[in-house]
Amino acid sequence: MGQSLAQKIIAKAVGKEYVTPGEVEIANIDLAMIHDSGGPRRVKPILDRLGVDVWSSEKIVVVTDHYVPEFNNETKAIQKLTRDWVKTNNIRSFYDQMGICHVVVPENGHLKPGMFVVGGDSHSPTGGAFGAYMFGIGATEMAGVLATGEIWIKVPETIRINWSGKLSEFVTAKDMMLYACGKLGMDGGKYQAVEFSGSTISTLDMQERMTLSNMTAELGGQAGIIAPDDVTKRYLKNVSSIDIDIAPWFSDQDAKFLESHQFDATGLPPQVAAPHSPANSIDITETKGTKVDVAYIGACTGAKLSDLRMAASVLKGKKLASGVRLLVAPASLKDQETAKTEGIMQIFEDIGASILPNSCGICAGYGSERLGEDIVCISSTARNFQGRMGALSSGVYLSSPYTVAASAISGEISDPRNFIGIKNE
Repeated sequence: MGQSLAQKIIAKAVGKEYVTPGEVEIANIDLAMIHDSGGPRRVKPILDRLGVDVWSSEKIVVVTDHYVPEFNNETKAIQKLTRDWVKTNNIRSFYDQMGICHVVVPENGHLKPGMFVVGGDSHSPTGGAFGAYMFGIGATEMAGVLATGEIWIKVPETIRINWSGKLSEFVTAKDMMLYACGKLGMDGGKYQAVEFSGSTISTLDMQERMTLSNMTAELGGQAGIIAPDDVTKRYLKNVSSIDIDIAPWFSDQDAKFLESHQFDATGLPPQVAAPHSPANSIDITETKGTKVDVAYIGACTGAKLSDLRMAASVLKGKKLASGVRLLVAPASLKDQETAKTEGIMQIFEDIGASILPNSCGICAGYGSERLGEDIVCISSTARNFQGRMGALSSGVYLSSPYTVAASAISGEISDPRNFIGIKNE
């Protein structure tokens, strides 16, 4: 019996030739990622009580992205604790206020095919876009990882989601994932490995693939994996200057899958998830005309460089609808600087957008821009749970950056395909 890509990576991590779904194994960690919210302030007290140091200062990455910017004494204290802990433990890879961990870690070359990685955040499956097995764990379990470099894992089954066909213009990976959430539900991943495959996947750039893997969390999967290919190799060569061997990292033809789902990208319209769940995803025609107060381009899912480019292509030469606020929080400083060089940030500034810090911000419920009472927001984020981004009475609709931008122009949820080439100065 052949092995799935997930089985192959886990087998490598546990030092075996073959593992079987359902087995419980002790796996060696290639990389552990933590951030300021669930990181040192949570794990330090546990490690101190145990009287142990971190197992490796070179295999831990720390990112400050939640309590950014520091806006009161509490957030200042959290960031100071984080910096002090990094210094005390001689952590080699520390990214302080440089963006969201799920974007900063790969753009600095930390993820490679075949790696077994844990992250202290639910959207850690993002790393699966690079052919790594990466999943999120809580602070207690992370403390164990930091102390030992190991973790228990029950070898998962793999659910394959195969996408064929060509996406229409202005339809994105975000639309694909919202569609999948609508069809399969938030437990569709059954906390197993989810593998994305098919001709559609092969046409996506790395940041679009990151969106697929990232939102595996919304499907309820443990990890969201994409087999590496030449697109992966080119990206990794660019960020790390290293040629990567991708040959071993694919699912065997005779691998057994728990489930297989076939989706056709051809003709897929833009998708929108109504409050208060990504599973409430429907075709944009069913939400068209819904008035919006805030349009938000942000988060690891929806404000990478590729996302910023999408939004700017719709917004260029346009005006915001009366009464609509456009908030833009680039996912990383590096992506923002590139966007500035390309003239993208100027487009946002010209239209009157508020440019927010490179942080999780209101997506994670932090900062001063949280949504007020009865505010309707259309957002490029991954989640729209009630109260997550602000007041319980607020409502968040999820969509692609294209759709967020089109809605900011019209003042209501609108199909981006109707706005290209039209000016409203």
